[in-house]
Amino acid sequence: MKIPFLGGRREKPGTPDPEGIAELLSECELLRSQAAQEGVRLDDTAASLEALDQLVPRWRDDEEILPWLGNDAGLYLGTVIVRTVPGATWALWPDGQPVIRLASGREFDVVASGHEWAASGVPELSQLYAEVAEE
Repeated sequence: MKIPFLGGRREKPGTPDPEGIAELLSECELLRSQAAQEGVRLDDTAASLEALDQLVPRWRDDEEILPWLGNDAGLYLGTVIVRTVPGATWALWPDGQPVIRLASGREFDVVASGHEWAASGVPELSQLYAEVAEE
């Protein structure tokens, strides 16, 4: 997922506004809507990732919604990581792809992980979170 318009909000030339990026990337409207229809409240916690993993994946039958839901799942995973893992921040690769940068410096492509989860359910979002949170 490339977000070229994120470059428009800057504190200093060449430096994206971290709060603006985090706010924009945390919206995940499609995923939040799908989860709410199933009675799952996404409250930006690790427990909500576990609840998402338990949903019946009805979206896999809809080829139009699948990529959008994959994006949202990845961005939601990233949102939970940034809000709960010390030192984790959003970063943008040169092509505009949002990724999570951990305190260790390791970068994690949450959008790719979200697409894998939406398409197959593996690895589970809660499992990915646990692996990242251990670093």
